[in-house]
Amino acid sequence: MKSHARAVVIGGGVIGCSVLYHLARGGWTDVVLLERSELTSGSTWHAAGGMHTVNGDPNVAKLQKYTIDLYKEIEDLSGQATGVHLTGGVMLAASEARMDWLRGVVAKGRYLDIELEEISAEEAGELMPLLDPSQFVGAVRTVVDGHLDPSGVTHAYAKAARKLGAEIHRFSKVENLVQREDGYWRVITDKGEIVAEHVVNAGGLWAREVARMVGVELPVLAMEHMYLITEDMPEVAEWNRKTGREIIHAIDFDGELYLRQERGGMLMGTYEKAGKPWAEVETPWDFGHELLEPDIDRIAPSLEVGFKHFPAFERTGIKQIINGPFTFAPDGNPLVGPVRGRPGFWVACGVMAGFSQGGGVGLALANWMIEGDPGFDVWAMDIARYGDWASPAYTNAKVRENYARRFSIRFPNEELTAGRPLKTTPIYDLLSARGAQWGASHGLEVPLWFAPKGVRDELSWRRSSDFEHVAGECLTVREAVGLSEISGFANYTIGGPGAESWLDRLLPASLPKPGRMTLTPMLKEDGRLIGDFTLANLGKAGWFLTGSGAAEQYHMRWFETHLPADGSVRIEAHGGGLSGLAITGPRSRELLRKLVREDVSATSFKFMDIRRMDVGMSPCLVGRVSYTGDLGYEIWMRPEYQRAVFLKLMEEGEPLGIGLFGSRALNALRLEKNYGSWLREYRPIYGPLEAGLDRFVAYGKPADFIGKTAAIEERASGGRLRLRAFTVEARDAEVIGDEPIWHRGAVRGWVTSGGYAHGSSVSMAMGYVPKEIADGDGFEIELLGERLAARIQPVPLFDANQGRIRG
Repeated sequence: MKSHARAVVIGGGVIGCSVLYHLARGGWTDVVLLERSELTSGSTWHAAGGMHTVNGDPNVAKLQKYTIDLYKEIEDLSGQATGVHLTGGVMLAASEARMDWLRGVVAKGRYLDIELEEISAEEAGELMPLLDPSQFVGAVRTVVDGHLDPSGVTHAYAKAARKLGAEIHRFSKVENLVQREDGYWRVITDKGEIVAEHVVNAGGLWAREVARMVGVELPVLAMEHMYLITEDMPEVAEWNRKTGREIIHAIDFDGELYLRQERGGMLMGTYEKAGKPWAEVETPWDFGHELLEPDIDRIAPSLEVGFKHFPAFERTGIKQIINGPFTFAPDGNPLVGPVRGRPGFWVACGVMAGFSQGGGVGLALANWMIEGDPGFDVWAMDIARYGDWASPAYTNAKVRENYARRFSIRFPNEELTAGRPLKTTPIYDLLSARGAQWGASHGLEVPLWFAPKGVRDELSWRRSSDFEHVAGECLTVREAVGLSEISGFANYTIGGPGAESWLDRLLPASLPKPGRMTLTPMLKEDGRLIGDFTLANLGKAGWFLTGSGAAEQYHMRWFETHLPADGSVRIEAHGGGLSGLAITGPRSRELLRKLVREDVSATSFKFMDIRRMDVGMSPCLVGRVSYTGDLGYEIWMRPEYQRAVFLKLMEEGEPLGIGLFGSRALNALRLEKNYGSWLREYRPIYGPLEAGLDRFVAYGKPADFIGKTAAIEERASGGRLRLRAFTVEARDAEVIGDEPIWHRGAVRGWVTSGGYAHGSSVSMAMGYVPKEIADGDGFEIELLGERLAARIQPVPLFDANQGRIRG
């Protein structure tokens, strides 16, 4: 074993071997993989080996497509058979609600270049002869679905990596990780020590234990997962003889089942409701090529549905039941990327769908390590989407829920309940008493809308029970004054003698003068968006930055990576240490005037001004800015003052017609202003010109801000895409995101977000289209299997001349 390496990968499952291969393919040949036992020990060896391209996140779906396309490459390079069987498949719907969801999957496939086709239940039965068409209402045919040999794929990655110069050491257990003062890692094993610049935790079932070596608690948990293999079935033999083909892959969502041919029989797996965690506290180091005791009773309800939907199984014996552990993150997506506060320490774990996602995970992580950027939008997999609030108990609750719901419908207005409430603000009970219906973002309870007594969300793909009540909230904002809870935003204070010059390099906007705010994107080196903020200059008190709450860990990792080494800049993320309220609407100034001593007239407290003032008796920071596009103010205070400020605003606002509004109304209001939002319209795959944020980029400022060269090049070339707002001729449902945008008979773009703009009584969408057609007509947006006429809305429907917001 060598004593030094550029990178050490810990874990010899399919993910670790994929990372190793991609690092070597990318030019890092001085890399070593360490495996405590044999390759494939852990989860890889007993996996069912299914693979598919469909995923709820389109960016993950792209990486899954890459993974499947990769198998021929590694097979050719390694000479190792991967056992890939591209059989195609069917995704089945036993209800109209499920069929509506599948229509959305087909639509998404149009712009992802994934071949999908809606078919009838009878047509599905002709493709997959074991199903009973009378049990289903429809289906979707898939092309790039199938199965493979888990061991063959893993060894193909490993052999290909070795051919490119990488080393693999089996039976070499990592016992500790220690970071030296120079930043390098001591990887201490039972066979010796390797010093490495980078360490990748691809530990699979042992990822928690490896992370604990560096003081990190990863939000992953293993669940027992069972599938069965039948005796040989005459129906399978007859189909093989008659067609010369295998029986195709099938997913029965309503039965919580997946199926494929296995030799002369069938494999049937289930994500049962009564899922069982395994090794909840610590994974035994001596576990390896073992299976867990089967529990047929636990999966019996799913099997009963399976026997009904696929009658041939009732006449067939079970040859074997496989029960083995697989790791999951709370939302079911992988954990990938650099770990904040641990330079050179990376993770690639929680990859439950390893044979659908493993290649994409390896590619993204290798790009990240070699080039400094994953090269894709990997937010759905980025470990930074979780903070310290994702405790082991929270992870346990959410993983159980996610496992039980893996094949369940998630309606657009459905909020999952496990692990909640976790984080709440001081006025949680006050808002609940006023009818708040809650959602959760980064562990924090956020009010979605306010319901009269006895009214709740009716889960649907179409307009639901909240529709008229959200409309009322919007009307209150536009005609009087609305109040909303905004503690879900992330807030940062930046200080120190080097703060101004650091911000001037970090952000592309011109820095505001004392007492003023500005909107600013934040760019990566390639000129793509990595953030969207409001920056305030508080004078001697430093700088105040506000951005997406869900991205706080993501942005803090970026900030800390770029801090000067001399300690001249200090940055603090306030987290729950700062609470916020917003008031907005034509009477919001009148309300604020009743509670403060300062002059807040239009001339004395202008749009984008900010200052400290007492609101009632409470010290606050008040900025004149509003995401609703109306006259409005954001009020920030320490948590101990939020109740007092809230109650005073409600009391003094009553004669002015004050009302509460939640995030669903805010979405409707911002659409009327053509305002985008982070992780919807603004993501790391778009440039500022494409996203319409170029007006906030000071291309000519002296500071050499991050991404400046690339941003100037984008402005010169015009970029490729344009963000546009559309009005949509919808009837009883709204677009929500990821729907295809058609132009003159061809899919040319995609929706990023949408909703009903109640103030203008029109359905709206925002999305990206090629710049060449971005100012034309002839658009349609596909929704629930129907193409709806859509027109570009070039100017905001509300306050297009900025009279209300600036007045």
